[in-house]
Amino acid sequence: MMKRALMVAEKPSLAASLANILSNGRSTNRKGINNACSIHEWNMQFKGESVHFLMTSVCGHVMSLDFVGKFNNWDRVDPAELFHCPTEKKEAVAKLKMPSFLAKEAKGCDYLVLWLDCDKEGENICFEVIDAVRESMRITDHNVFRAHFSAITEKDIKAAMNNLGKPNENEAKSVDARQELDLRIGCAFTRFQTRFFQGKYGDLDASLISYGPCQTPTLGFCVQRHDEIQTFKPEPYWVLQVTVQTSEGKEVVLDWERVRCFEKEIATMFLMQVKEFKEAKVTSVSMKEKAKVRPLALNTVELMRVASSGLGMGPHHAMQIAERLYTQGYISYPRTETTHYPENFDLLEVLRQQQHSSDWGEEVREVLSSGINRPKKGHDAGDHPPITPMRTASRSELDGDAWRLYDYITRHFIATVSRDCTYLSTTAKFEIGKEVFKCTGKTLLDPGYTIVMHWQSFSKNETVPPFSDGEIVNIQEAKLQECQTCPPDYLTESELITLMEKHGIGTDASIPVHINNICQRNYVAVGSGRRLVPTSLGIVLVHGYQKIDPELVLPTMRSALEEQLNLIAHGQASMHAVLQHSLEIFKQKFLYFVKNIEGMDQLFEVSFSPLAMLGKALSRCGKCRRYMKYVQAKPARLHCSHCDETYSLPQNGVVRIYKELKCPLDDFELLSWSAGNKGKSYPLCPYCYNHPPFRDMKKGSGCNACTHPSCPHSLNSNGVSSCVECDGGVLVLDPASGPKWKLSCNR
Repeated sequence: MMKRALMVAEKPSLAASLANILSNGRSTNRKGINNACSIHEWNMQFKGESVHFLMTSVCGHVMSLDFVGKFNNWDRVDPAELFHCPTEKKEAVAKLKMPSFLAKEAKGCDYLVLWLDCDKEGENICFEVIDAVRESMRITDHNVFRAHFSAITEKDIKAAMNNLGKPNENEAKSVDARQELDLRIGCAFTRFQTRFFQGKYGDLDASLISYGPCQTPTLGFCVQRHDEIQTFKPEPYWVLQVTVQTSEGKEVVLDWERVRCFEKEIATMFLMQVKEFKEAKVTSVSMKEKAKVRPLALNTVELMRVASSGLGMGPHHAMQIAERLYTQGYISYPRTETTHYPENFDLLEVLRQQQHSSDWGEEVREVLSSGINRPKKGHDAGDHPPITPMRTASRSELDGDAWRLYDYITRHFIATVSRDCTYLSTTAKFEIGKEVFKCTGKTLLDPGYTIVMHWQSFSKNETVPPFSDGEIVNIQEAKLQECQTCPPDYLTESELITLMEKHGIGTDASIPVHINNICQRNYVAVGSGRRLVPTSLGIVLVHGYQKIDPELVLPTMRSALEEQLNLIAHGQASMHAVLQHSLEIFKQKFLYFVKNIEGMDQLFEVSFSPLAMLGKALSRCGKCRRYMKYVQAKPARLHCSHCDETYSLPQNGVVRIYKELKCPLDDFELLSWSAGNKGKSYPLCPYCYNHPPFRDMKKGSGCNACTHPSCPHSLNSNGVSSCVECDGGVLVLDPASGPKWKLSCNR
């Protein structure tokens, strides 16, 4: 009987590309039971015999870490318990039924070959796949293989197939440790902060006030720059400017050797000394050949920086496009820290592929004819080769942003094997009395790599007139120019990426995620030139941490943690020991933070208005019969200032008083929530919505899910039939829709 082998890639599109290459385009394919993944099948030689191969994929992580059910109840669990409470692995996307899909395909297979992305996350998914198929096939040390590859090209993939290795358990464990630390630390702080501040301030427009061990230091960098701008005091300074005339009658402005002076009286004294002279003497003319050096090979961090500063793309968006270019086989793996090509890398082959391009073919042919320059020696992180174009593409093949990113990656690669740009730098020095002045100029000798990276080329030759040593020239004018020191500007995304890399915050894969998070959570806004401007919420949060425990927002804590995680990855530390040690530190910090939260609250009081000051009167409270205020800032809620109680409401719709009717259970006035003319609507009691009166009624339910036996607004009075589209839902009359009655499901 022919042996069978299951191969698993990270994404369906990647599985299709790999199957096409390995089967030489002869695979058949069928849909999997989860409808998201396909299975490609073919026969080929493996281990000296003919084997039937099945190539399929996952869709990213198979499992995700979460707390055991009861610890997900925010109201009943003290966040401090989250540091040690039990966790479990759950299916990352339940509807994909990924573990059972993999188990079904693995039935009767003799080999497992893992084609997950070759980074730490990929290693972690390898072991998730192994766990999923463990029941269906006998897993041993001798039948599980790991393919190592950096590009989706025939050469790379076939070489990987011929040199299969083993998955790396230590790297997988370091990812497990990071997931657990981020979950426990992030959730404990986030739940505590959110619950503490949410009910207090009406114009606090964030439904979640999150903390993240990487996200918060990232925000810290942005707020630190904001603080520098706010506290900046401009200082006046003076510059001595002299204009001389050459023998040909050309005017040249000279630079002062002292650059500037902060005392006006002293600057004026220098001016008076210079004004005693009518002529300046040339003391030296020097010429030096200089080079503008070609770039290092391209890694992820540099790609994100350029995408943001040069192409106007956010790092998260840029990495999504790079991933797509990689799976389509246009570029090599886009997540790498390495800027050095391995000695055996075929640079010529990559370059030759680009020689017929209509965009840079001419430049490539020029490099090929004059001989390629070995790229400069960069940093070898031992992961993947630098980001390199893998096949030629044209503008018509790729859409807008994909083309712009591919264009940059290709031009950058051609530049790394081109000549440096060389120019002649000329400096002439002048003496006027005891003061020294100079003028410098550049003459281009060889544009080198700037022909292809044209945005770095010289705008024009800034030549210096031909002065000679000892020459005397006339002084046209000498004057003082008053200037002012300027504050720094807000951080650009590109500068933030540099800071995160320097301080070890996040990895090349997670940096764009953290930047995206602080934007989405309304802590910073992206301004012109992709500058990151902190919002008042972002500023108050960082200042609050600085007031209570500055380490919570400094990069040092996280970079120390990253070092520990790297020790796990290299097999030099136990995962259990690192987790215990790190969680204990953060738990102590959390308890101290809870005890001193008033310090942060004082800052919130200055920036946000208490609930009682905001909103407009809407409906009466069932307890004190006074009007409660409706606060529209997200999350929308009702606040009774007399009872000091806040009631959450359904979000993203219109809330109105409902016919001035009352709930028979608690005397609160009923409200109606509506999603607009075309959407559904239902009545609700604010008290029952937050405190369900019946056991089978969930928190956050309206009257359309209330099982009161006789209330005219309840499910018993208005329910018509069970819903055909979901489990357990009931179609209920929509009371606001009459006389053209509508039915809507109460789920």
